[in-house]
Amino acid sequence: MLNKTHKSHRDRRTALQAEDRLAIGEVLSLHGHVFDAGELDRLDEIFTAEIVYDMSAVGIGVFEGIETVRSAAASMGDSGPLAHHVTNLLISSDENDVVTAQSKGLMLMADGALESVTHLDTLRRHDGGWRISDRIITPARAKY
Repeated sequence: MLNKTHKSHRDRRTALQAEDRLAIGEVLSLHGHVFDAGELDRLDEIFTAEIVYDMSAVGIGVFEGIETVRSAAASMGDSGPLAHHVTNLLISSDENDVVTAQSKGLMLMADGALESVTHLDTLRRHDGGWRISDRIITPARAKY
C-alpha cells in the first residue's frame, strides 16, 4: 500500500509556478554559456556566494565559495571543456524558496572526447532570482 504522506516527484514538481520552473531552467542553461565563453565574472548570475561545487566523483575535488569556483575554472585554461550542454531537467520542491534539480550534462572536451555527467543541484531564491547553492557532479557509468 502506498504511504499517503509520501509525495511523488510529480506532486513536488507541480507545486512550483511555471515562471519559477522557467527561471530555474534558464539559470542551469546559463551555466554552459558563461563557462564556455569564459565570462567567469558572471558567476554570480548562476551561483550563490557560498556555492559548494562537488566534483569529487570525477576526481577534481570540492570547491567552496564563488571565488574558489572562479579560480578553479580559470586554472583549467584550454584543458577544460569546450562546450557544456544541459538536458533532461527534473525539478522538485519541498520548500518555497529551495528546489532540487536533476539534469544530465554533456561536455565536449578539448581532446574531442564527449563526457556525460549527472548534475544534482540545490537552488535557492536569491536577489530576486534563482541561484545554485550546491552542485554535485557524478560521471555517467555503464550499468549493464
